[in-house]
Amino acid sequence: MDSLNLLWGGLEAAVTPENLLWAALGVLLGTFVGVLPGIGPAMAVALLLPVTYGLEATQAFIMFAGIYYGGMYGGSTTSILLNTPGESASVMTAIEGNKMAKAGRAAQALATAAIGSFIAGTIGTMGVVFFAPALAEVAVKIGAPSYLAITVMALVLVTAVLGSSKLRGFIALFIGLTIGLVGLDLNTGQPRLSFGTTQLADRLDIVVVAVGIFALGEALWVAAHLRRTPLQITPVGQPFMGKEDWRRSWKPWLRGTALGFPFGAIPAGGAETPTFLSYLAEKKLTKHPEEFGKGAIEGVAGPEAANNASAAGTFVPLLAMGLPVTATATIMLAALQSYGIQPGPQLMTEQPDLVWTLLASLLIGNTMLLVLNLPLAPLWAKLLRVPRPYLYAGILFFASLGAYTVNLDAFDLFLLLIFGLLGLAMRRFGLPVLPLILGVILGPIMESKLREALALSGGDASGLVNEPLSVIVYVLIALFLAVPIAVRYLLPSRFDRTDDPTDGDPSDDRELVDR
Repeated sequence: MDSLNLLWGGLEAAVTPENLLWAALGVLLGTFVGVLPGIGPAMAVALLLPVTYGLEATQAFIMFAGIYYGGMYGGSTTSILLNTPGESASVMTAIEGNKMAKAGRAAQALATAAIGSFIAGTIGTMGVVFFAPALAEVAVKIGAPSYLAITVMALVLVTAVLGSSKLRGFIALFIGLTIGLVGLDLNTGQPRLSFGTTQLADRLDIVVVAVGIFALGEALWVAAHLRRTPLQITPVGQPFMGKEDWRRSWKPWLRGTALGFPFGAIPAGGAETPTFLSYLAEKKLTKHPEEFGKGAIEGVAGPEAANNASAAGTFVPLLAMGLPVTATATIMLAALQSYGIQPGPQLMTEQPDLVWTLLASLLIGNTMLLVLNLPLAPLWAKLLRVPRPYLYAGILFFASLGAYTVNLDAFDLFLLLIFGLLGLAMRRFGLPVLPLILGVILGPIMESKLREALALSGGDASGLVNEPLSVIVYVLIALFLAVPIAVRYLLPSRFDRTDDPTDGDPSDDRELVDR
């Protein structure tokens, strides 16, 4: 009941006419950027993060929630109409959604994705309302050794378990941790990796790093990757669903939500696994198995709901413990830091007004997205016909403008270019960008907890494992790393062939930008 009262207070702060205007603007801007080919919600949020700088914190987060859900909606639109998912979690939506679009049912695919996203996002946000405070109450009692262990677990699992290559994941994590070391040592005041440059003596602004890696790197990569083939945009009318579509969609929406939220809420969560499981579940349970692979509406409704429920679930570790586990959550953590707010277990007790306003804003942004953007789907589809050189020139302009406004220093533009090229190179060589960003953000936090734990133990390394929770977490990390290797070694025949639902016409996947 206390959580509902606090949420009501957040709603009261968020529903003033001025704040609703910011929410609507955020939804439209987020959709505008998110609908661009190959651009997902993480890049949309990163690119538009500087737009919120001139606002008060409350207004900024209201607009930010709109950008967040707008970017998610835009990503599903390009997945369905162009078979170009902006992130790996949208691949499942693209498989059946693009088939539906090619069969003349683009409107129904967009409608079930939008309505499913609304339902999953709303239920998921309410889950955060009830679960995050309870977890935060436990988290504030966790000591530095245990918090360090949990942070290590989040980094290791996101890097090693969720990625396709452990080696590439750890290389990206190492690069991110190295970038996180740049600047003055907070304990000794000694500069680290500053190369005698005064601008590097301060820690790198996470906004410049995020915009460079996500926005600029992604824009360069997508522009280079897609320019060889012309866009084949499927015509779309006004999104609507018939009675049969509703009947076939509502159960996948709920099943996808039930699968997605728990995966998002655990420290090593992510949307790839629940969307994959949702697709398999719907394929197994459907009464129309012959339509899968040709455009089954259940194959869009379930994974899209799982994707959005997982996205909402990521707010549980983010708000309760300060641990982001997805690219979008990482950018939102950067947004908190840009306002001088330190994420962590104390966030919900030290910044209750901001946290509950943010949660209320997620509900508002989710609702506004459905009301405003669903009727505007044909307009967003027309946006895809704008020549891509114009689109990416605009992205480069706004990315540069956003990076410059951080400190009004031209040196940040140089850093933006460096990180943009780094992001491009990582995509070129198949290095995941999420471990890098996690390393940049969580590296300093992990260093702080490591020093705190060692200081408490007088420099004795055994102080890192002097709490039962830290021991349990390290054992879990060892099991997570060892069990897959042992299973693969003991049961090699199981891995000779996998049932990959993405198997199909190779031409359909040619333009997928899977990170």
